[in-house]
Amino acid sequence: MPEEDLETAELKERIDEGVEKALEEGGGAPRWTLYLSLSTAIIAVFAAIASLESGANSNDAILEKNEAVLSQSKASDQWSYYQAKGVKGSLASAEADMVAPTNAELSTKLHADAHRYKSQQDEIERAAHELEAKVEESNKRAERFLERHHKFAISVTLFQVAIALSAISALTRRKVLWFGGLGASAAGLAMFVTGFVASSP
Repeated sequence: MPEEDLETAELKERIDEGVEKALEEGGGAPRWTLYLSLSTAIIAVFAAIASLESGANSNDAILEKNEAVLSQSKASDQWSYYQAKGVKGSLASAEADMVAPTNAELSTKLHADAHRYKSQQDEIERAAHELEAKVEESNKRAERFLERHHKFAISVTLFQVAIALSAISALTRRKVLWFGGLGASAAGLAMFVTGFVASSP
């Protein structure tokens, strides 16, 4: 999320410029502008951390989705293999029945082959079900990562709004805008905390 970090840095620079300009022009800025600058710097730190967490959770969700797709592909291969063994078993059984009147030894061998294919099918079915369980597990983990990603993304947005309001407050010397920014940052902090306490994947 480099773009978000760049915007945060630019807004912080504007606030600092506004405070410096106010000090030069007015013979001293109101005391609250110092707190404004400090609070904005703290908000920017939280915005940067939230941005990193948002990106990390998004990447983890993508990796889990890829793992689900890979497991699904393997499960599909297993089911194809299962069907192939079933076809071989049916053919062996049918052939055994056809040759039974003329060649009992071959018929017995073909029935044994059909039984072997059936037992192989059981193993393949178990493997396919295990892979399908992995698909479901990976999809659930991906959903949890995405949920956390969304919480952190909302947090970043609220922190950005707070920084923008603080910048406008510093430039216009309107304290009420700073309070609005503090309110937005409080909401962002709430989302930030819920992103960490959300169920771990």
